[in-house]
Amino acid sequence: MLHTTRFAPSPTGYLHLGHIVNAIYVWGLARALAGRVLLRIEDHDRIRSRRVFEAAILEDLAWLGFVPDEGLNPVRRQSEHHTAYANALATLAATHNVYACDCSRKDIRVRGQDTGRYPGTCRARRLRPGDAVPRGVGVRVQLDDRPESFTDGALGEIAQTPADQCGDLLLRDRDGNWTYQFAVTVDDLNDDVDLVVRGMDLLSSTGRQIKLARMLGRTTPSHFFHHPLIIKPDGEKLSKSSGDTGVRELRAAGAEGPTVIGLAAASVGLVERGTPVAADAVSDLMDDRGRGR
Repeated sequence: MLHTTRFAPSPTGYLHLGHIVNAIYVWGLARALAGRVLLRIEDHDRIRSRRVFEAAILEDLAWLGFVPDEGLNPVRRQSEHHTAYANALATLAATHNVYACDCSRKDIRVRGQDTGRYPGTCRARRLRPGDAVPRGVGVRVQLDDRPESFTDGALGEIAQTPADQCGDLLLRDRDGNWTYQFAVTVDDLNDDVDLVVRGMDLLSSTGRQIKLARMLGRTTPSHFFHHPLIIKPDGEKLSKSSGDTGVRELRAAGAEGPTVIGLAAASVGLVERGTPVAADAVSDLMDDRGRGR
């Protein structure tokens, strides 16, 4: 079976070593499985996304030697697929309780007793296909309370109950942006992505995305692999907002591509420190079961 996975950065900042860890696993597993890599720019956040960051991401990937099989010419951007998301929303509205919601984060925090779980406050405001959504109002879909079980390629058997974790999913926010959970699920369905490789910080999203994909008509869920993160001494993961260890800075300091990839690989225990790794050799870091060595 020819697997398709994706590398899907958000153009809200420059690439850092955490992104390179993800690229190592994405390209490494894809090549080890004789699969394909789709590049997808996840710019669903129209407020924070910038084309200057997108251009830098594409330049840094090329410099490192990570070449996608699809999504580069032309660039695959979420912002250019509004119609696909609108159609998916109409599909959900025809078969499930899709409803308008103007609850603020403060409202949810208070009514959800600081759990972060949405308690279903606006469920009675059902939307039918074609209904207009007032400005400043979000859109949610009601989730059933059944658990979702899946086998993670790195972690083994996992069971999650999205209704207990997050409550009804927000599909479109009050600013009119399609949400990450909705956009990525629709994209993976439409792009035939069947292998999702991403960091441990997104593990909690898996059950809800499997459930949402099934609600949209997906009959066979994707395979998932959640890889380790680079953790700073304070226990936090690397982030763009904190300006952590950017590829741009390493390039400016004279580092070469294999050195940067090797530094990222060493940070999650795939190689010894000081070992250079070329982009076309990252599959060698994956063992027979698809885990890092």
